[in-house]
Amino acid sequence: MSAIHINKNNFNKEVMESDKPVLLDFWAPWCGPCRMVVPIVEEIARENPDIKVGKINVDEEPELASQFKVMSIPSLFVMKDGKIVNQSMGAQPKKQILAMLK
Repeated sequence: MSAIHINKNNFNKEVMESDKPVLLDFWAPWCGPCRMVVPIVEEIARENPDIKVGKINVDEEPELASQFKVMSIPSLFVMKDGKIVNQSMGAQPKKQILAMLK
């Protein structure tokens, strides 16, 4: 499965009500480090059917970025049962992103 585009309209259904852990990637198309993380996040989405992966474009969804207090992108958040259980800022290698999900 590929990453899901998350916006304020589907946020509750896809993230808050998810029965799987959710990896959220806050990004923007103009952000160089974000472009480095995109293939890693997509690969994680394809290889891990037990995890839901969502991408949030901070330019299109400023309310969600504000709700998560995103000050720097890329920012990655792991959500379980509607709660943030892990987070990181900046480009991360795949191994480190996967470690956040444990």
